[in-house]
Amino acid sequence: MKRTGTIITLLIIFTAAAVGIWYIYSKDLEDPEVYQTETASEQTIIKETVATGNIVPKEEINIKPNISGVIDKIHVEAGEFVEAGDLIAEIKVVPNINSLTSAKNSIAAQQTSVETARLAMENQKAIYDRQKTLFDKGVISANDFDLAQNNYNNAVQRYKQEQVALRGNQQNFDIIKTGTTSGLSEYANTNVRATVSGMVLDVPVKEGNQVIEANNFNEGTSIATIADVTKMIFEGKVDESEVGKIKEGLPLEITVGAYDNRKYEAILDYIAPKGVAENGAIQFSIKGTLKEIEKDSAFVRAGLSANASIILDKADSVLSVKEGLIQYDPETKQPYVEIAIGDQTFERRDVTLGLSDGIYVEIKDGISKEDKLKIWNPLKAPQGRGGYGG
Repeated sequence: MKRTGTIITLLIIFTAAAVGIWYIYSKDLEDPEVYQTETASEQTIIKETVATGNIVPKEEINIKPNISGVIDKIHVEAGEFVEAGDLIAEIKVVPNINSLTSAKNSIAAQQTSVETARLAMENQKAIYDRQKTLFDKGVISANDFDLAQNNYNNAVQRYKQEQVALRGNQQNFDIIKTGTTSGLSEYANTNVRATVSGMVLDVPVKEGNQVIEANNFNEGTSIATIADVTKMIFEGKVDESEVGKIKEGLPLEITVGAYDNRKYEAILDYIAPKGVAENGAIQFSIKGTLKEIEKDSAFVRAGLSANASIILDKADSVLSVKEGLIQYDPETKQPYVEIAIGDQTFERRDVTLGLSDGIYVEIKDGISKEDKLKIWNPLKAPQGRGGYGG
């Protein structure tokens, strides 16, 4: 029995020793954790949200004709600069038969009125001449002579008025038929001129196209679109989750991909009060005015796609660290970092955070620029170290 107990005891001791040796060996094979450090740096942190949209002119003017007809000649092309008053196109009038007939009938009726007024004037002239002869001989009184003279003067005036009305009807007939009349060629409705200075963005009609004048029942045919391309705006949309973070007056940074991501400065000056449902989300329209673009700078074409970075907040040249270096206390949720105080020895240091852009975060208090901050992810030492390495 004694011998059996001794054997069992020896087996237990031997097994424990083997397990201990194996544990020490396996732990020695594991690479020790080595933590690197990093220092804080000065960064300009920008908190922003992005909206997609287009670059469009601040104002686009549609040039429309003052008379219906057919385009006879176009004097401009898209891309040309024009001044207010420059000739855009000429219109050949195609008269409306009903209007032309009505104008012709008005002339005929007015000619009758003129002839009637002429006969009445001549009659009053004859009466006036007789009364004047009698008055000179003292046969009639001055009152009778004055009455005859007054009737004659009125008849002359009426005749002149009827002649003026006839000329007006004749001019109206000419305008309906040709679009202009004698003495008014410089104001001819057949000449379509630019109302503003700027660039011609589009000429949607061609020579031979029929055009309609603007009236109460029709907005008219656009002959050309003119805009000042030095005054452009960004039109875009933001999601409802972002609209609460923005306000009028915030700076925008417009990026135009077509020009190698060239950037333009702008100011947010409009946020739509009402959203529109698009693809299951509510979108709000925004507008931002670009700073005036010099004519000799890169030409920004109307309608180009662009992205607008809306700068919500900005901190210039502040002490910052990478977001990944910040740890949070599991109970108090207080942010902290670990500062190196020796070789692979660290101590906790509470910090006060400021603005963050998702990569860097501002450190308002707690560390200095010289402190070495622990990087969480440890590095493993190379394999093959010690007496057990292969």
